Amino acid sequence: MSDEFLTPDEHVLSTLESDGSRRWLFPRLSRGHYWYLRRIVGFALIAIFVGLPHLYINGKPSILLDITQREFTIFGYTFLPTDTLLLALLMIGIFLTIFLLTALLGRVWCGWACPQTVYLEFVYRPIERFFLGTSGRGGVPNSKVPGYRRAALYGVYLLLSMGLAHTFLAYFVGVERLSQWVRQSPFEHPGPFLVMALTTGLMMFDFVFFREQLCLIACPYGRFQSVLLDRNSLIVAYDTIRGEPRGKRKHELPIISEQQGDCIDCGLCVRTCPTGIDIRDGLQMECVHCTQCIDACDEIMTKIDRPTGLIRYSSQEAIEGGKQKFLRPRVIVYPALLTIVIAIMVVTFANKKSFDVTLIRGVGIPFSIAQDGHVENALQLKIVNRLEATDELNVTIEPETLKLDIAEKVILDPKATKTVPIVVVANRSDFQGGKIRATIQIQSTQSNNVRRVECQIFGP
Repeated sequence: MSDEFLTPDEHVLSTLESDGSRRWLFPRLSRGHYWYLRRIVGFALIAIFVGLPHLYINGKPSILLDITQREFTIFGYTFLPTDTLLLALLMIGIFLTIFLLTALLGRVWCGWACPQTVYLEFVYRPIERFFLGTSGRGGVPNSKVPGYRRAALYGVYLLLSMGLAHTFLAYFVGVERLSQWVRQSPFEHPGPFLVMALTTGLMMFDFVFFREQLCLIACPYGRFQSVLLDRNSLIVAYDTIRGEPRGKRKHELPIISEQQGDCIDCGLCVRTCPTGIDIRDGLQMECVHCTQCIDACDEIMTKIDRPTGLIRYSSQEAIEGGKQKFLRPRVIVYPALLTIVIAIMVVTFANKKSFDVTLIRGVGIPFSIAQDGHVENALQLKIVNRLEATDELNVTIEPETLKLDIAEKVILDPKATKTVPIVVVANRSDFQGGKIRATIQIQSTQSNNVRRVECQIFGP
């Protein structure tokens, strides 16, 4: 068997040459209807990404993910470590929303809103095309690019990546602290500086070198589409019934010409694809639904005086001549689950107070007998003050036959957590079966919010 027999005719993968080397992609720019819409959406998302850390709601940053303090502020509400249920519900809600949108609209996230697509296609590639001399059209540069232009290109990339890295860091430390750090020496805050430098390096690696490989190799979402999509989900599809058999236009007498589809096999849909695939081969994992092939094909169809839409948004069912269904099990189950999750979140939010309380029973024996004959239970109240002000809390207990001993007033600093030891004193004769049901009531003097904690007091 000769080696020539095993040699492929062209590249193996869309980004891999036959000899195993990287196949660099320089996609042609197709300025069609969808491209303009995506550019508007992309710039709006970039503006939101840059502006959110500077936006304040109720005196708090709109988004602040303070990992060191274990506090996540999202649209004016601060999630504390005691809000595990809310955060879990929020994450479940986000995943269900992604599942639902994918079932309905396919990979709309990848093509329209993913930061990788938005920044690569509407920021980094336009800059690259400017310095490589292909502005407004894209494609492979026609001539060798001078070294100084490439140096300038990477210089702009670096400045841009540093700006994005600082914006990214602002989500975790806040714009005020970031502004102070920018004016100080890196030696005064080495940790955050290293985070910024690492983020800049990762952005340079991604947008300068890795590029579409992130979608093809690293991102798991594309691989999940085989289970998230069904035959009625919206996809970018090539109409094989209308387009095949493809081929160049021939000027022959109609009586002797072969039957030919609308596809003239110009290859523009392939040259404009940012992941280098041929959409005519059917639904593929590498397709990020950027719609550049739709814009390219519509341009050609208009030129040859044929109807547009040979490549279009459709579904697997519809493109094969069937009837597309909107209602199907997954688009009913996902909204139902999402409604339940949202309802639980709303109820949980409605029951939130200005402070959180956790009752902790003391270690060791459950009760002790005092010298005067009373029964004592040693407990602890772990209290979290959610207010931005100092709060004093009054603690009482029911029934009135019980007494509560607290060593000092319960005063918490803003957003502070405090563990308060308490001793519940009961008459020995009040116990039935060795237990007394009790309710500890905690009331805030700042907000007047009240929490009641049910518990059992143990005795002989």
